[in-house]
Amino acid sequence: MSNLKVAYSGIEGSFASIAAGKIYQGEEFVSCKSFDEAYAKVENGECDVAVLPIENSFAGEVGQVMDLIYAGSLEFDNVYELSISHCLVGTKNTKLENIRTVLSHPQALEQCHEFIEERGLRTVPYENTARAARQVSFGGDPEVGAIASKETAELYGLKVLATDVNQSANNVTRFAVLSKNPVKKEDPDCTSAMMFTVKNEAGGLAKAISQIGDHGFNMRVIRSRPEKKVNWTYYFYVEVEGDLDSAKGKEMLEDLKKQCQFVKIVGRYVPGIKI
Repeated sequence: MSNLKVAYSGIEGSFASIAAGKIYQGEEFVSCKSFDEAYAKVENGECDVAVLPIENSFAGEVGQVMDLIYAGSLEFDNVYELSISHCLVGTKNTKLENIRTVLSHPQALEQCHEFIEERGLRTVPYENTARAARQVSFGGDPEVGAIASKETAELYGLKVLATDVNQSANNVTRFAVLSKNPVKKEDPDCTSAMMFTVKNEAGGLAKAISQIGDHGFNMRVIRSRPEKKVNWTYYFYVEVEGDLDSAKGKEMLEDLKKQCQFVKIVGRYVPGIKI
């Protein structure tokens, strides 16, 4: 039996790479330059699943990934929580006080904003934390550091100059496993995710939300994102407790569709799985 092909964004040592390795063991991992590329590899059949970040407990949703899910055909197979501990890393011949510039993914830079501001560091955004660390390793400049994990520092021969530099001690990123054919969750305690757009009328969103509650579903998450096609229009991402594939869930969806222009099930997952 051939190995599962698992796409992830970034290179070895990125947090997506770390998450993928914790979720799957002994499978074939495929490094991708971007979220778009990893998502596309599953849509076109080159890979079986993609492991992509969807939300950070401090910096919020990963909008680019949510937009891919909204526009694409993949669904959640499951969602996992990875604790994130950011470090400032640099070349072997440097010290913390030498660092003037720091490279990292924009979300990592945001999560470590206070640390960066306190030291007056110049920031340079990179595609992901591992690429930033690799650049520091290749560049060899003692005044340039990166924000990345301890594992990434070891991988690229860098020195950890400061640990836990993210301002939130409870820094967790949720990673979704996205698939064309997600495994059906036979679990009444699962969480279901969906996206929808509402009709352009007074109380349109309130009417849609009411349908969810009126059918006995507790809504855990609601967020809006620009729809991109038409200015000042938005889609909504919602997570509810329970199975929308149940009889009650199907009934709710039928009534919800009457209040919405578009409704899409994103998938189901077992909440709270830590890796």
